[in-house]
Amino acid sequence: MGFTDEHLIPLVDEGLGNSAYLVDLGDGSALAVDASRDLRALRAAAERRGLTLRFAADTHLHADFLSGAVQLGHDDGATVLASAAGRRAFPHVALADADEADLGGLTLRALATPGHTDEHLSFLLLDGVRELGVFTGGSLIVDSAARTDLLGADRAEELARAQYRSLRRLATLPDEAAVWPTHGAGSFCSAPAGRERTSTIGAQKQANPLLAEADEDAFVARLLGGLGSYPAYFDRLTEVNRRGPAVLTVAAVLPALTVDEIEGVRVEGGHVVDVRPVADFAAGHVPGAISIPLRAQFATWLGWLLPDTSPLVFVTGADQDVTEIVWQAWKIGYERLAGHLAGGMPAWTAAGGDQQHIELLSAERVGGRPVLDVRQDAEHAAGHIPAAAHIELGDLAEHADDVPRDAVVACGHGERAMTAASLLQRAGHTDLAVLDGGPDDWAATHGRALAHDTERTTRR
Repeated sequence: MGFTDEHLIPLVDEGLGNSAYLVDLGDGSALAVDASRDLRALRAAAERRGLTLRFAADTHLHADFLSGAVQLGHDDGATVLASAAGRRAFPHVALADADEADLGGLTLRALATPGHTDEHLSFLLLDGVRELGVFTGGSLIVDSAARTDLLGADRAEELARAQYRSLRRLATLPDEAAVWPTHGAGSFCSAPAGRERTSTIGAQKQANPLLAEADEDAFVARLLGGLGSYPAYFDRLTEVNRRGPAVLTVAAVLPALTVDEIEGVRVEGGHVVDVRPVADFAAGHVPGAISIPLRAQFATWLGWLLPDTSPLVFVTGADQDVTEIVWQAWKIGYERLAGHLAGGMPAWTAAGGDQQHIELLSAERVGGRPVLDVRQDAEHAAGHIPAAAHIELGDLAEHADDVPRDAVVACGHGERAMTAASLLQRAGHTDLAVLDGGPDDWAATHGRALAHDTERTTRR
């Protein structure tokens, strides 16, 4: 069909650090690869090109988002292509190693590439005999490979050895073949920092440090040595994706609730999530509310810190899109969304509701107060305020009693620090402050170098 780069459209989810792909098959139809349940960008791209979504392929049972393949099958009649070894409990074409799917001019060949998961497939896209590129999912990713501990720490080494063999297999493809991974920068599935999300086999043979390792043992040591923590909800979604996410049949609407209705949800064990910017939350918020600012990373922290079994109510700013809250929650399986506070905080205060506050400090005002760094282990090790205590945000609820009184909570910019401070405040800390900025701002203000760690120091 004369496939060119213009026939492939990457669709990047900056928050989860992933890419889905829309492939124009040249006959008015399209293939979607690793599409999430939030299909807005995919559908918009298909509509712009006048494409019908005919196929949906998943490289593996995703842990970080709910697959959109079932929805595409329901809404668009798309044929779902996935690994036979995944034992998915919904209609799909079950593929094993070397099986091929005719896409109507192009061909998709399944390559068994276990490691990130047991049933992982990569999909080689062919135009006749020409090997155009490979959708590598969580096997070979740009300058790395995806983590192998999501099925349990006891299987991490076994799967890392499988990952070694999978990467070597992919490296036998032609140097000019494109590499189209799912996981990229920002993914907790172990993608390194960097702007590049796609590559070629030849470029990865030159640049990927895992492919440069001399033997399997060295590969395993490097891969396992780079693993950090990951969101709690990852442990739930693989099985949901195997069964098949529920088909969405309602609009992404978040009902407006009165102050009394909000209180009713709280009495029933619900949580209040405040999605406003850091400064707004600091100035005044509903007592006990958790601050998770509405930004690209919203879903990650919602899924890491709050259960999916309790009703959630949201406090928003006047210019925030409540539809975005719904879609970010839905794509990680959070569906008990009770509503949002009608009128926001002005309505709360007008009804006589109490407020809590958290001090927001500039770097020059930190003084000699103890500092708590809540960033990820690798971030802390790369440079932190000297003598700062370190507890990752995801672990903080279990270690609230270990946080020093009068602490200034810090992260990279302030969003995670405010989330941490809200958790601590709910646990009984009343004398907290949040650093407005991050360690670099502190260093610039005080004319001092940041401290660096050579060993992992995260408390888990």
